[in-house]
Amino acid sequence: MTRLKYSLLLPLIAILINCTATGLGDASLEQRRQNVLTMRQEVLAELYGLKPDTRVQIDSAAGYAVFTNANVNLILASFGGGLGVVRDNETGVETFMRMGEVGIGLGAGIKDFRAVFVFHDRAALERFLDVGISIGGQADAAAKAGDLGAAVGGEAIVDNVTVYQMTQSGLALQATIKGTRYWRDPQLNAGS
Repeated sequence: MTRLKYSLLLPLIAILINCTATGLGDASLEQRRQNVLTMRQEVLAELYGLKPDTRVQIDSAAGYAVFTNANVNLILASFGGGLGVVRDNETGVETFMRMGEVGIGLGAGIKDFRAVFVFHDRAALERFLDVGISIGGQADAAAKAGDLGAAVGGEAIVDNVTVYQMTQSGLALQATIKGTRYWRDPQLNAGS
């Protein structure tokens, strides 16, 4: 029985990784970068619409990051992956990044969400770019499909970083402890 569960996980993880690279498959390197930057603008526009005061907060911060993430919860395990970009507001440098997460806890469903990280000081920004690891708990419910349904989003402030999360689509009920790793995307940062 356990062997069957794990054999089902591998294809789901492969699908999840492919979902996080939407629009990146056969596109040129420049088009892939542009897809991430377009995603960032769309997510920021949505955030500004929901919480207008975040525009000033982001503009006055040391930097910010925007990520898109797909997450699958299967009974006692949670897996996710995504991509995004970090902008250093002082230098204007854009760093393309990837993310992956693994968690344990009760959950079922699939969730597609966006996250915006606001780095309130240079140390927090540099720590994220250099280390990029986050461990935390999460409990939420999301039910959304296109313009229908509801999304439970959140705001958290930890170690001079404010994180906003917005659910895009999916259906999930989860209570998990997750480890998330963020790292520089070597392909998207090549030659930039």
